[in-house]
Amino acid sequence: MLHAAADVLQQMVGEDVLVRPAHMEIAEPSIAQGFAACAEAGATEVIAFPYMLSPGKHVTRDIPRLVADAARAHPHVAFRVTEPFGVHEKLAELIALRAGVPLVHAPE
Repeated sequence: MLHAAADVLQQMVGEDVLVRPAHMEIAEPSIAQGFAACAEAGATEVIAFPYMLSPGKHVTRDIPRLVADAARAHPHVAFRVTEPFGVHEKLAELIALRAGVPLVHAPE
């Protein structure tokens, strides 16, 4: 599903932005492999988005550490880690859509 989500995002942002999926653990590509793929494709900045709902320890500690470790092999590439999904009106809209519940107030 992560690869499918990356494909959808890639289509939405266009070819001027590189979108590459990466896994924190167990599956491949790893964060280091994903970072390297971006650098090898010519990225000058890597923006890592934790595909998670909450800012738990993976988001606040593990992922930033793994991204920083990966960045050491590519000192010419800037990087940052974003916040996770968190609470957002668009997520609530998606939940209502999946549940088949009409919105009384749609997000702008």
